[in-house]
Amino acid sequence: MSMILLFQPMNEENARFVLSWRYEAPYDIYNPDSDDVSEDLKIFLDPKNAYYSMTDEQGNVVAYCCFGPEARVKGGDYRSDALDVGMGLRPDLTGKGNGLSYVKAVIDFGRRTFSPSAMRVTVAAFNTRALRVCEKAGFEVKHVFRREDDGERFVVLERMM
Repeated sequence: MSMILLFQPMNEENARFVLSWRYEAPYDIYNPDSDDVSEDLKIFLDPKNAYYSMTDEQGNVVAYCCFGPEARVKGGDYRSDALDVGMGLRPDLTGKGNGLSYVKAVIDFGRRTFSPSAMRVTVAAFNTRALRVCEKAGFEVKHVFRREDDGERFVVLERMM
């Protein structure tokens, strides 16, 4: 499927929209856990966290991504030289078979914007759909770990540019 996705630095309106997204279990671990939206907004809008909204041709926010340490999960080994990438897809668009198109768009944007030698993603171990998409996009599993605060298992994958 060919789609045109436009990236723009996260603004408050789009951040509030993204923070309203709710995923069904077991994907609900991706739901914002803070009751204080203002704290989440600060994170999304801080330029050092490099959050971007992704819109379709009609201007609808369909996904978001971030680059750098904000994409890491506590407990992982992030010593190798790679650009960390995080992303989220609007809940009603998940599981439709288009994940690879979104991931490839994020990779292309990240490559053009940051010129990394490698990219790294961290995915919840149960999220087989996301893991499969990342592997199709050229990411390889580097290690598995448990998140410090709750013991949830995560997989770190890397891809050379």
